[in-house]
Amino acid sequence: MAIRTREHLRTRLPTLKPQLNPTPNPFTLIRELTLHQWLFFLLGFLAWTWDAFDFHTVTLTYPELAETFNKKPSEISVAVTLVLMFRPLGAAIFGFMSDRYGRKWPFVVNCILLIIFELATGFCNNYRQFLAVRAMFGIAMGGIYGNAAATALEDCPEEARGLISGVYQSGYPFGYLLATVFWKAFDDKTPHGWRPLFWFGAGPPVLLIIFRMCLPETDAYNKRHNSRNEKGTTRGAVAEIKLAMRMYWQRLIYLVLFMAGFNYMSHGTQDIVALMLKNKYDFSATKITRVIVVANIGAIIGGTIVGYSSQIFGRRLSIIVMCFLGGFLLYPYTSTSGPGIYAAFFFLQFFVHGAWGIVPIHLIELSPPAFRTFVVGTSYQLGNLISAASNTIETTIGERYPLPDKIEDGEVVHVYDYSVVMRIFTACVFVYVIFITFLGPEELGKSMTEDDEDEASDDGEQNHLPLHNRPESGNWA
Repeated sequence: MAIRTREHLRTRLPTLKPQLNPTPNPFTLIRELTLHQWLFFLLGFLAWTWDAFDFHTVTLTYPELAETFNKKPSEISVAVTLVLMFRPLGAAIFGFMSDRYGRKWPFVVNCILLIIFELATGFCNNYRQFLAVRAMFGIAMGGIYGNAAATALEDCPEEARGLISGVYQSGYPFGYLLATVFWKAFDDKTPHGWRPLFWFGAGPPVLLIIFRMCLPETDAYNKRHNSRNEKGTTRGAVAEIKLAMRMYWQRLIYLVLFMAGFNYMSHGTQDIVALMLKNKYDFSATKITRVIVVANIGAIIGGTIVGYSSQIFGRRLSIIVMCFLGGFLLYPYTSTSGPGIYAAFFFLQFFVHGAWGIVPIHLIELSPPAFRTFVVGTSYQLGNLISAASNTIETTIGERYPLPDKIEDGEVVHVYDYSVVMRIFTACVFVYVIFITFLGPEELGKSMTEDDEDEASDDGEQNHLPLHNRPESGNWA
C-alpha cells in the first residue's frame, strides 16, 4: 500500500502536463450525435435543470420565508442544510435501483416524489412543517443527479464527452437562472407570496415523466445488462453493494472528498448571494435578478467552454486552472456595487462552473459501469452531505458582522454583512479543490461499457486489481 501511494504521488505532477488531445471543433462534435443520443441528453439536461430550479426556490426566498415563519435567515438556511443532508439517501436508493433495474422506472418514481414534495412545500403553515417537507424533498432531489448524468452522457461519442458534459452541467446554473426569473415574475404579483413559485415548480416534472416514458433504456445500460445476464453474474442487492465497496472503496472515498470541495464551492458562492446583495447594498429585487442572471449566463458559457477544453488539455489541469483564476475574483465578487459587479459575477461564475462543467463526465469516467449511477449519484450527494452546513456556516458567522438596522413595514429588521465570510470561506474551498484534484486520478477516454467486474467470478471473488494502467489514473484510487 505504501509503495502504491508513493508511486501515485510521484506521477501527480507529470500527469498534469497538458495532454493536447486532437479534438474536432465543437460544431463537428455536435453533428456526431444521433437523434437517439440527443434525446437522452435533452432528458438528462432538463431533469438536472429542474432539480436546480427546485433547490433554489428556497435560496431565493430567504427573506420572505423568514417573515412568514418568523425566523432569522440563518434558521431558514437549516432547510437547505436538511435537503443537502438527505440527498445521499435518495442517491443511494435510486442509484442502486437504476443500475440494477434500468434508468427509466426509478426516474419516473423519482419525479413523482419531486412533484409531491414541491407542492407540499407551498402548503406549509409553520416552520416545523417546512423543515419536514424539505427533508423529504432532499431524498427525492438526491436521486436525480446520477440517473440524469448517466442518461445524458453514457451513450455520447468519446470525443464529444467533454463538450456535452459542460453543456449538461450548465443545466444547474440554467435552473438557477429560471428560478430567478420566475421568482421575479411571481414576486408581489399574487396574494400568496412565495408559495406560487413552489407550486409552479411541481409542474414540469410531469412533462419529464411523459418524456422518459417515450424513451428506451440507454445503449450502454442495455449492453451492460445483457453482458451480466449472459455471464450469469446477477447477484442479490447486498452482494453487489459489497462487491462494489470491496473493489472500489478507495475510489469512492476520493470521489466523496472531491465532490465535497465542489459542492462547498458552488453553495459558498451562490446560495446566500441574493441575501448579501440585499443586505449590504440594499439592491432591489429587480437589480438582484439582473445580477444573478448575468452570473448564470457566465456559468453556462463557462461550463460549456471549459468542458470542451478539458477534452483537449485534460480534466485535472482544467479544474485547477479554473479554481486558481476564480480565487482572484473573490474580492470584487463580494465588494463591488457599481457597474463592475456584472463583470465580477459573470467571470467568477464562469470559472466556478467552468470547473463544474468537467465534473459529470469526470465522475462517470472514474466510476465502474456496473455501478455507474450508484457511484456517481452517491459520491456527488455524500459530497453534498459534507457541505450541507455551508449555508448555516456563512449565515451564522455572517451575523457577527451586523449592518445598520432597517425599517420595513414599521418593524425593525436586523441585517448582516455576509460578504466577508463568503470571501474567506470560498478562498479556502478553492485551495482545497486544487489540492484534492491534484492528488486525484483521471481516466479521460475510458470505455463506457468495459468493466472490471466482468472479469470477476460469479461468487464475487477477485484475484486482480482494477485495470487502470495509465499513469494519470493513479495507483491508489
